[in-house]
Amino acid sequence: QKWTVPQRFFLHFYWFGVAWTSFLLVITWNYASKTGGGSRLFSWHKSHSGTAKHRYKVWVSVFLLLLMETHVLRRLYETIYVLNYSPSARMHILGYLTGLFFYAAAPLSLCHFCAFKALNFAVDEVVVELNAKTQQDPSFAAIGGDNTDWKLGWCQWTGAALFAWGWVHQLRCHKILGSLRRRDREQREEYAIPRGDWFELVSSPHYTAEMLIYAGLLIASGATDYIMWLLLLFVVSWASPWKLVWF
Repeated sequence: QKWTVPQRFFLHFYWFGVAWTSFLLVITWNYASKTGGGSRLFSWHKSHSGTAKHRYKVWVSVFLLLLMETHVLRRLYETIYVLNYSPSARMHILGYLTGLFFYAAAPLSLCHFCAFKALNFAVDEVVVELNAKTQQDPSFAAIGGDNTDWKLGWCQWTGAALFAWGWVHQLRCHKILGSLRRRDREQREEYAIPRGDWFELVSSPHYTAEMLIYAGLLIASGATDYIMWLLLLFVVSWASPWKLVWF
């Protein structure tokens, strides 16, 4: 068991993922709402001017981070209450480090083009507050937007629907696996075949669902950013060795 850690350390991925995604969501939402002229995101129209396109992309990043937040929160819940890792189960330290890297990189990839600006904007706001200025700082006034509504298009709604489809089925499949692990410990069985939901169709449906979740994020992003394609490629390459074959 050299160079391994307990499998329950999966919990670290999701604690970190929740904290990091929440941080990025807060600073990106703050940046979007104070430079984009409003936060009414959930409808169909969008502007096509140059600066408006940038601000719209920032709001799409907020939407993607909201989706990611629901994902990592669910995975945290599952790790604590559903999956029931065996005390003897281990994973290689490289897998552990890869998981930490992934949950650092995945949320950042959703807002990579504006994350540094959003952080600088948040820091500037803190400095203004600490200096107890009574008037708005000119730098903020200069970049403030108009009252245009930033609204979602068909890509975002389609991607969100695919994301939700994978999200729901992954939860169901993890509950099935968790119930098997509890039963195995009670009955001291070596192995039990999971039944129900997508286990009737594929051998590892929880990984199939994971790929659908990130494919949904890619579509919701507009599918034009190569960083998002790399994120999906990483997820697919990681999940493929788990023998995703049709019965």
